[in-house]
Amino acid sequence: MNNFTHKFKLVLADPGLRNRILFVLGALVLFRLGTAIPVPGVNAAALERFFAGNQFLGLLNVFSGGGLSNLSIFMLGVGPFITGSIIMQLLTIMFPTLKRLYQEEGEAGRRKFTQYSRLITVPLAVLQGLALLALLQSQGVLLPLGFAAKLVTVVTITAGSVLLMWIGELISEYGIGNGVSLLILAGILARLPTDVSQALVNFEPSQVPLYLAFLVVSLIVIAGVVLVTEAERPIPVTYAKRVRGNKVYGGMSTYLPLRLNQAGVMPIIFALSILLFPQMIANFLTKSSIAWLQNISGWVLAFLNNAWLYGAAYFLLIFVFTYFYSAITFDPESVSTNLQKNGAFVPGIRPGLPTAEYIARVLYRLTFVGAVFLAIVALLPLVMRAVTGLASLAIGGTALLIVVSVALEFMKQVNAQLSMREY
Repeated sequence: MNNFTHKFKLVLADPGLRNRILFVLGALVLFRLGTAIPVPGVNAAALERFFAGNQFLGLLNVFSGGGLSNLSIFMLGVGPFITGSIIMQLLTIMFPTLKRLYQEEGEAGRRKFTQYSRLITVPLAVLQGLALLALLQSQGVLLPLGFAAKLVTVVTITAGSVLLMWIGELISEYGIGNGVSLLILAGILARLPTDVSQALVNFEPSQVPLYLAFLVVSLIVIAGVVLVTEAERPIPVTYAKRVRGNKVYGGMSTYLPLRLNQAGVMPIIFALSILLFPQMIANFLTKSSIAWLQNISGWVLAFLNNAWLYGAAYFLLIFVFTYFYSAITFDPESVSTNLQKNGAFVPGIRPGLPTAEYIARVLYRLTFVGAVFLAIVALLPLVMRAVTGLASLAIGGTALLIVVSVALEFMKQVNAQLSMREY
């Protein structure tokens, strides 16, 4: 507690850090105000019935930061931007030019890469908006809309998604932490009082063991996520001695830290986006007059509604995206090249390609452990839902993973800013 109080005083004493945190809070307040502005034609009673126990909409509501449950102008949330980012990062595998743009051309290249992601976000938001409106109208949640009214609504929620993407990027640039992750975190925490009150209203004495089991599993998940997020594998690095005139430089030993979970919470967000996007489009196509489109959408929905197949796909996607995101964010060849340029080497390993291969081998082994852990923890709530029949447990477990990971990353960045201030 004393350590927390000391750090809080340091944050207040540093004008730059204090302004960054205030900027984040201001942006989140603006985001929460937007989630309270509904689109026209909402049937509140039908909306509440439709959301009750619907896992698909519950997960989609996580990405919208609570905007979907109100059918607000932010109902799409950051989902289209996340999907666009996934598409761009997948394209780096197919096109080496994009990979060089992202990894080798520095800040200017990453800005251009992000600009491409923004451009993809707009058509994705339009497509998701049309699919979501068609789904809501088919369930009586939205009143029937004419062509002009539907066009205005689609433009409004598309603009809301783009505005939310812009707010997230402003948080990343002028605040602290990843803006998109913080927006998702804010939406989850904002829904917490409502979820707790609903749980208390629907509470039954016979369900006490279930809630106690969920509480125990939640504590274990929190401890596990903290442990795996903070775990590192140090690779020893030695700098060669260099003589310049009468002075000797180098000769020091340090280490290169490789995190056990290099990708953080992004694989879970990516996996959920990949699973939610086809589900939304399939719901839209079930009303199509084309028979083969109806058949395909029916097959997709049957696949995703099967708990075992959905769980297997979820596990596989998290596993694959953990490796993929680690490969995108950490390049062993670049690390090896930088070590060689600075006269550093890993003891017992030749500089250059052997060092890159050694680092990659260690990274792949670590990523395997982190990917398996992340996938198992993500599936635990789904298993509990299958056992208990409570859909809210699956949604709460996913939200818990995101909250713990994002909060840890935010605190690490605050500590990094405080360390820079002290030095």
